[in-house]
Amino acid sequence: MSEKILADRYRLTEQIGMGGMAIVYKAVDLRTGHNVAVKVLRPEFNEDAEFVSRFQREAEAASKMTHHNIVNLLDVGMDGENRYLVMEYVQGKTLKEVIQERGRLNAPLACQIAIRILSALEHAHRNGIVHRDIKPQNILVHADGHIKVADFGIARIADSSTLTRGDMVMGSVHYFSPEQARGEGASAASDIYSTGVVLYEMLTGRVPYDGENPVAVAMQHLHAQPTPIQSLAPDVPPSVVAVCMKAMEKNPAMRYQTARDMAMDLRAALDVRMDRPPIAEGSEIRMPSPHFQGEPAGQDSGRQKRTPERTRRERTIWAAAAVVTALAVAAGLFFGVRALLARYATTVVVPNVVGTEKEAAVAQIESVGLTALVKEVSNNDYEAGLVIMQVPEAGDTVQRGKETVQLVVSTGARKQEMPSIVGSSAADAVTLLKSMGIVSITLERSISADYPVDTVIACNPEPGKPVALDTEVTLTVSGGETVVPNLNMMTLAEAEQTVADANLSLASQLTFVDTEDEELHGFVAAQNLEPDSRAMLQTPVTLSLYRNAERTRRVEIEVTVPPSETDVTVQVTMQGAGSAVEWTYVSYVCSSEMGRTQLVTVEFPDSRDYVCFVYLNGTLDQRMDFSFSGGAAAENRG
Repeated sequence: MSEKILADRYRLTEQIGMGGMAIVYKAVDLRTGHNVAVKVLRPEFNEDAEFVSRFQREAEAASKMTHHNIVNLLDVGMDGENRYLVMEYVQGKTLKEVIQERGRLNAPLACQIAIRILSALEHAHRNGIVHRDIKPQNILVHADGHIKVADFGIARIADSSTLTRGDMVMGSVHYFSPEQARGEGASAASDIYSTGVVLYEMLTGRVPYDGENPVAVAMQHLHAQPTPIQSLAPDVPPSVVAVCMKAMEKNPAMRYQTARDMAMDLRAALDVRMDRPPIAEGSEIRMPSPHFQGEPAGQDSGRQKRTPERTRRERTIWAAAAVVTALAVAAGLFFGVRALLARYATTVVVPNVVGTEKEAAVAQIESVGLTALVKEVSNNDYEAGLVIMQVPEAGDTVQRGKETVQLVVSTGARKQEMPSIVGSSAADAVTLLKSMGIVSITLERSISADYPVDTVIACNPEPGKPVALDTEVTLTVSGGETVVPNLNMMTLAEAEQTVADANLSLASQLTFVDTEDEELHGFVAAQNLEPDSRAMLQTPVTLSLYRNAERTRRVEIEVTVPPSETDVTVQVTMQGAGSAVEWTYVSYVCSSEMGRTQLVTVEFPDSRDYVCFVYLNGTLDQRMDFSFSGGAAAENRG
């Protein structure tokens, strides 16, 4: 669809992305002149209720949000069968690319980016939208520095009564929350946890948890503590560290309850000195005290003096409590790890089968314990039998034995009916076929007295037959009809005029028949088309002239080619006085090894005055006029 104008408004200029169900184009809004991003549902899914419903839900979620830190929805519509969303176009990089290029970011910059992410999330949460996949790859950094949260593709509308397969996506393992790792539903607090992970990565240049497989990473989210930020980035203020670690609390109840609260504390953390805890309205951030805990020596605490028996009793109680607590923690850890392992022991990573033959793709999907469901659609980019798309996408983690992978298989280029174009002009027929995407078009001219010149009189395939975009179409076009005149024994000038009157043309080359009869010199000896035969209009006629050596006029001309390291094509032509025909006399290639000046002997076919032209590589270089009045050639160079 590149360069197509959608809805008479959006001119698609280039494809910039392709997802599971849609293609994204950069476009120009012809009303405003602004660049936009247009997401178009892939045409093969226009009649698929599941994909249309998912596309509409994405539009519904996007329509609930308008915020300067969110890639906003600008328009929704249909153009024919094409469903589309128009979004802001953000020219820049992802935050992930920025971190990979620059390493860790300084604390003020990282906090400012996080505040803008939180501003976007606060707006989404207030509108009942949970993003569920906050990660640096989904944060766009505009070339002018603006921050935009993108890809609400797996976002869920809170309190939605229907959950779909897309709603079950957990997010990206390095950034999802402990509750997502346990397979529980995501909430606003889950987005805040992910934002804390993103802030950690910005401050340190690395993710807090990493491992060889998703299970290892998920277990760390549940039970491990990340490497302290200040051991990786000593210059980060403790106040900023405190905000980041509160956002990454394992227990959702211990985290910030709103994105606004976290943003306020980040602002406060940037404003305080490094040795003072931040103070934010409505939120308290606990900082490690710079002093030792306890009481100064010699100061009476006012507490009762303990007896040895009471001290022993208290120690026994504390020891018992410690044992109970340890057992509870161990039990929680055991059952939590067992549940996590049970969950991931039955999961599998979806293999990539796009571009694979259908049978091989089905076998590969089934080999990992999944069910393959094949849907066949026409596609212009993939040969018949190849998988063009899969849902879930490659790399997604799904439940083994419970998940169906939908494979969309190409049936080849999209078939259309050959239109009825007989009787149309050739130009209109070609325009119509190209608008259908058919580009392999051959025109063959044929004699026809029944159709005007340049009218389609037949086509292959015939009208109504199925055609694909790669079908080779042959159009038979009327060349009109005329009767070939008898040119025998006409002078060259007479033959030129007679051929023009018959709507034929003359071939640019003359052939000669030598004769000793001076009276025959210059007359037509033969023609390639039979007299009185039928021919298409403007069919070229080749003539042969009688030539007598005594009456032949010859002129030697000098052709000079400028110095050149490449070959130069030289062509010498001549045109009789009062004639529209330019005859080619000689053509040769002047190579770099040849002399730059050549002598060419020109023989004139009759006694008229002539003009000679010299072309170098198709460009006129010399013009010479020859007059034979008085019997000798008088040359006038121009």
